[in-house]
This record gives sequence, structure tokens and C-alpha cells, in this order.
Amino acid sequence: MGWAIALHGGAGDIPFSLPEERRAPREATLRHCLDLGVAALRANRPPLDVVELVVRELENSPCYNAGKGSVLTTAGTVEMEACIMDGNTNNCGAVSGLSTVVNAISLARLVMEKTPHIYLAFDGAEAFAREQGVEIMDPSHFITPENIERLKNAKEANRVQIDYTQPIKANSTNDQGDSQIGTVGCVAVDNHGNLASATSTGGLVNKMVGRIGDTPIIGSGTYANPFCAVSATGKGESIIRATVARDVAALMEYKGLSLKEAAAYVVEKVPKGNVGLVAVSANGEVTMPFNTTGMFRACATEEGYSEIAIWPVDSNGISEDSQK
Repeated sequence: MGWAIALHGGAGDIPFSLPEERRAPREATLRHCLDLGVAALRANRPPLDVVELVVRELENSPCYNAGKGSVLTTAGTVEMEACIMDGNTNNCGAVSGLSTVVNAISLARLVMEKTPHIYLAFDGAEAFAREQGVEIMDPSHFITPENIERLKNAKEANRVQIDYTQPIKANSTNDQGDSQIGTVGCVAVDNHGNLASATSTGGLVNKMVGRIGDTPIIGSGTYANPFCAVSATGKGESIIRATVARDVAALMEYKGLSLKEAAAYVVEKVPKGNVGLVAVSANGEVTMPFNTTGMFRACATEEGYSEIAIWPVDSNGISEDSQK
């Protein structure tokens, strides 16, 4: 069926009332990153390069919860994490606890290619980044006024927040989702059935220092094998318990389910409001299910299908938000 690509900017309680001026920049970022990935696939770049390229671009945007837009821990610090995986070889790399690395996804790839390990975290990962000469910035670079305010609201509500959680206080400056930013990810397959997946995040708002989510855990938030590539988003603890990404692949491999059947089954078994994912198969299928209010997402296939959406889309291809 040819190449295919899908990407996400996080799933959660995204309000249908999200104003155009706040929605448009996020949709524009998705569109730009989708175009970037499609051009790379058409230029016959390997899927591993494509997913890294797209996720780097998403990390560089303050619109989403990764890189520059990463949310803050309970201590007001940033702890970024990322993972990348090649479907053909099962080679993978992951990082956690980053506070200075501009593009966590690229460091994850360097862990995969330049070390005998899969996963580096905190001081060790930071030291490896300096050894490899990747771009680093002072931690203050990643701390935005929006996320300072978002942490303040989370502390006042005494809760740890998933992407796009709506504040309790009606008079909050975030009451229309202005800083409700989300984890990012990308999956891709080329004309030869080669697959790759990449995911990057700042984690949960007001998370404990040292908390690690699903994103860098192989088989939970990120997975790729010869059958499919998956990148998940949502509440990490729920995704880890359900081994979301690996289960999609396992249902295809051992039960013979299609990509859409497998992904739908896995999303349905996770408690409602906790997960979304994007996935592609070796034969060019694509699916983007979620059980949250919405998920910022985009996809394209060589056959000419493309979609950029936030909320559920009906059988006629019309987004629910356009009917409200």
C-alpha cells in the first residue's frame, strides 16, 4: 500500500470551546510537521530518520508538551524523556530526566546507536549528551510562563495533571486550554515496509521529581516491530499497566488482527479518558484511536489520504467540533 505517516500532539480533555487563536497554532504545527514527514518519505529517507525529524520539530514548538514546551515537576523543574525504535531490527534508545537537552529524541537515538545500552537517565544521560556534543541550553530555556502558571493551578488543586486537564477554578487563566499542551509522537512506514516510532514528552504537570512515564518504556508508550509502529499518549501510569504499544503489535502478530482492530481493542481496554495512540502497519495502514475527549493528530498515506484533527470524526469524515 506504500508509505504512511501519523503524528500526535497529545490526548486529553481538550475543550470543544478551545478558541481559534489558541487552536490554530497547534493545528499549523501539526500541518507543518506532517508536510515535513511526507516530504522526507517521498525523498526515500529511512523511517527512523523521518520520525526523528518530525519529533525534533515538535519538540522545538512551545505548543506541545515536549522540548521547549515541557511541563513542570512539583519542584518547578523540567524532566524531559523520549524514545525511538526501529521496527526491522528492534533497536531502540530511550532517555529520561533531561533538563538541558534541546532535542531529547535525538539523544535517545544516540543512546541506541552509540552505546551498548537502551536507556539512560538523569545525570548519566546529561553527561552522555555533553560527550556527544548535542545542543544543550540552560534549564531556564524550557520553563515558560504558561507552564509556571499551569503548575501553580495544579498545586492549588492538589493534583497531578494529564495533558489538557481543565482547571477547577473558573477564573483560571487556563480555563480555555491556552497552555493545555501535549506529549508528541510520530510513526512512519516506507514503501518497503520498514517501520519506526518516536515519542517525546515533558511528562505530567506537578509530577514528583524522578517520576518516569510510559514514553521511554519500550512496549508501553513506544514500540515498533515488523508488523507495526505505535506511539501512545495520555496518562503514563495507565499506559504502562496496559503495555499499550506492545499489545497492539502482539494482537497483530499472534491473533492476526488488522492494525485498526488491534489498536481499537487496546484503547478500549484502558480506562476511559486515559489514552490515545497513532500507529501504522507494514502495508501502509494508519489508525489514530483515543478514548479521551480529543487528540491532536495528523496522518497521510501514499494513496492520497490525509487528516488533521482534534476531536472524533464521524463516518462521513466530519469532525464533531464542526457540528457544535
